[in-house]
Amino acid sequence: MAVAAVAAAASLVDVRGATVPMPTVTGPLGASAAGDPARDYPLNASVVDLKGRGYLEQEFFIEGTASRFTTPPQATGTVVDGGHPYKTRIIVRRPATAARFNGTVLVEWNNVTAGRDLDIDWFQTYDHLTRSGYAWVGVTPQWVGVGALKAWSPARYGTLNVTHGGTLANDELSYDVFSQAGQAVRNPGDVNVMGGLRVERVFATGHSQSAGRLGTYVNSVHPLGKVFDAVILHGGGGRVRADLDIPVWKLLAETDVQNQAANRQPDTKLFRTWEVAGSSHVDLRFRTYSTQFGPRDGSPTAPGFVSAASRGAPPSGSATGPSRGAAAGGVPSLGASPSSGTRGTTGAPGCDRPSYSHIPFYQVFNAAIDHLVRWAKDGTPPPSAPPLEIATVGPPAVIARDADGNALGGIRLSQHAVPTAVNTGVNTGPGFCRLNGSHEPFTADRLASLYPSHAAYVGAVKEVAARNLRAGYILKVDADATIAEAEQSNLGR
Repeated sequence: MAVAAVAAAASLVDVRGATVPMPTVTGPLGASAAGDPARDYPLNASVVDLKGRGYLEQEFFIEGTASRFTTPPQATGTVVDGGHPYKTRIIVRRPATAARFNGTVLVEWNNVTAGRDLDIDWFQTYDHLTRSGYAWVGVTPQWVGVGALKAWSPARYGTLNVTHGGTLANDELSYDVFSQAGQAVRNPGDVNVMGGLRVERVFATGHSQSAGRLGTYVNSVHPLGKVFDAVILHGGGGRVRADLDIPVWKLLAETDVQNQAANRQPDTKLFRTWEVAGSSHVDLRFRTYSTQFGPRDGSPTAPGFVSAASRGAPPSGSATGPSRGAAAGGVPSLGASPSSGTRGTTGAPGCDRPSYSHIPFYQVFNAAIDHLVRWAKDGTPPPSAPPLEIATVGPPAVIARDADGNALGGIRLSQHAVPTAVNTGVNTGPGFCRLNGSHEPFTADRLASLYPSHAAYVGAVKEVAARNLRAGYILKVDADATIAEAEQSNLGR
């Protein structure tokens, strides 16, 4: 494996994050073409044409010694002990030139609920990130992610370890490992993982289980090191303390609100929650992206890993729907076959409803990222948004719905407010069905009753897209794309 450079020994820096050690960085690592049977390339190498977007992808190893922390609820932790050796990988996707870089880096805590690293926030936002000049860094701080890497390519990843040689099996080091990864981005040493780009802001982000861990991190560990300028808790995370000094943003799908509704917090000067009606924890965009690299890389998992799905438990930090056989969040049945669980090409076999909401949650995520830059940079707060309406608080909460079964309240994108289907964040069935949400198209008669002409449909879409754009919930590029999709449809013709 080719190695371009190896950094000098770990050292401390004297700017933001001064108490966080600087890891030793090795890389960028050489790589064969993605799909090489020898597997000498990054697991989860991007399926996006990064070069065509003026971007590049590089993998680095970071290593050093990490500390364990106490993590009292909504309070600053303390160091338990230190000196635990670790070594893990990070993946950097960044503009190839300084002219393309906007100064902001998103550092994602990769999700391991499926037994391997998944860069879910990258899945959702890569179009916007690469269009707008952001950089993205994916971090593998947990033993499951490292174990899957080693199982997939022992030659490339065999030296990685985040358990102090197997003596720390509960991800005790993950918080400090994540801090040190952020430090390598913010205050690079001899090996500059950002290729010399001038970094102005570093945001932490993570989805589901990773959001849960980031919620703990921002409450208990961030105050000790203050590496990050803002945090996005996507699809999870517990209550956030009120005295933090950086913006924290919860972005929740309808699925997530089921277990978050009873624990909502009001918006403040440095806290926001946005809830997106009709969206699901695992949606069509997630599914579409992940199926592109799955056949290429296979499905490696860490030895000894037992999934939350097989245990019948929700991923840590996420939400779960009602048990199988219960009314799925109050959604009226449209006659879907419980045995097939499929409609078109988007179903997950065995789920009680056709899987994967088609509501483009990523459009809201894109807008939130741009708002977060202004919020962190000069204190300009983002707009607040109405919450989803709740019929029964629970948990799990039952979301209030219209006669068709679509959720009331929340951020209502055109695809939801001008519906052509029932899109929800609920489902039932085995495995992770409860996270997939559902998508059930309206009948032709129902569509005709709603939209007597193509012009009526397009006009309604334009009105809602314009309203969401004015409110700041979506960007113009996504509003334009939504309108173009409606104009190209055959509905009402």
